[in-house]
Amino acid sequence: MATEYGQGYGLGFPESERAHRLPAGLRAPFEARHWRELGYVLLSLPISILLFTYAVTMVSLGAGLLVTFLGIPVLAAGLAGCRGFGAMERARARGLLDLEVADPEPLRMRKQGFLAWMGAVLKSGASWRSLLYAVLHLPWAVFSFVVAVNFWVIGWSLLTYPLWFWLFPLYGGQDGLQLYGDETHRIYIDNAFEITVTALVGLLFTLATPWIVRALTMVDRLMVHGLLGPTRLATRVVELESDRGVVVDTAAADLRRIERDLHDGAQARLVALAMDLGLAKEKLAEDPQAAARMVDEAHGEVKTALQELRDLARGIHPAVLTDRGLDAALSSVASRCTVPVEVQVDLPARPVPAIEGIAYFTVSELLQNISKHARATWAGVDVWRVENRLMLQVVDNGVGGADTSAGSGLAGLAERLDAVDGILVVDSPAGGPTRITAELPWRAV
Repeated sequence: MATEYGQGYGLGFPESERAHRLPAGLRAPFEARHWRELGYVLLSLPISILLFTYAVTMVSLGAGLLVTFLGIPVLAAGLAGCRGFGAMERARARGLLDLEVADPEPLRMRKQGFLAWMGAVLKSGASWRSLLYAVLHLPWAVFSFVVAVNFWVIGWSLLTYPLWFWLFPLYGGQDGLQLYGDETHRIYIDNAFEITVTALVGLLFTLATPWIVRALTMVDRLMVHGLLGPTRLATRVVELESDRGVVVDTAAADLRRIERDLHDGAQARLVALAMDLGLAKEKLAEDPQAAARMVDEAHGEVKTALQELRDLARGIHPAVLTDRGLDAALSSVASRCTVPVEVQVDLPARPVPAIEGIAYFTVSELLQNISKHARATWAGVDVWRVENRLMLQVVDNGVGGADTSAGSGLAGLAERLDAVDGILVVDSPAGGPTRITAELPWRAV
């Protein structure tokens, strides 16, 4: 009974668990995140002074020397130094603010050499954004330093006032709040009520300080992300290059699969068929009955080969998808699933062939996974449109446990969707049910 009583009132939990049961507002002044953010604000002032001094000195010197050839290399060196400081600031934000900012676009040099390097530095937008950060960050660092330090010092000073009021009592007369030291003043904060009120005011300042510091660092986050990170255009170019690589790899893998299926399936059957027909031709005069049996077997092989070719063509791009659209094609692939599948397609128009083909392939792969691994007794496929997105959802009542970890078929499917700005979301807890949602960009024919 004692154990149950203690656990019911939080007395049986470890110290760390009881700490996490405190409200966030009370935990904030003692959390590591607050101290990291406060450290970031305190370090920002000396670093920004150094960075501002360096940037203004180098740019002014370079601009003043532009009448000579020395101005260009000095200016380029100044911008390169700003890029180096930018890398340091990204590392500092990563370590103290948990802000992950990718490196900006690298220097693009068509040739090697010092002149090419100078031209690349001067043409790089990241260099000038780093210079802008060096100039703009100083006034903000001064403001955030003053605000954070004042709130922190006032809060903790007043909160701990009951511990030191006997040494330096505060004067609360008409001249304002000041330290003891004037013999003419006789109104001091030294009784129990005044000390308690002072400590409560300090508590309010202390509890508010972490949120004020967090709000100040939000501006720093925006400045680091916007001025020291890659631009949206550069990020998009990197994404497109990555997507192009995924598309090329996927196309190569599909070609290898088609070649393997043809070589191991229909091609092998056709070779065997040719040999059987050759033997039947030789036996036609000697043993017509044996030749007839061999021709009959060859006829069966022809049917099997034709079926394999149809399945292969259906896996690439079925004719029903081209002729009748996604609804009929998905109903066709659902009819071949080993479990009953309900298909609902609600689209105002047909998407473009590329998106339609990827949607068909996605549902086909997911239904194959259900047939092989889910041990389900029912599955459902829903397709609809939401604004400019084509939504696909495949659910089943199987054992669950599906995962997009590396090496699985779902991981490859997610990469294929990502190549066309699509998304694959898997919700498959152990024991089921499984719900897999895919999003594709919508473009109508």
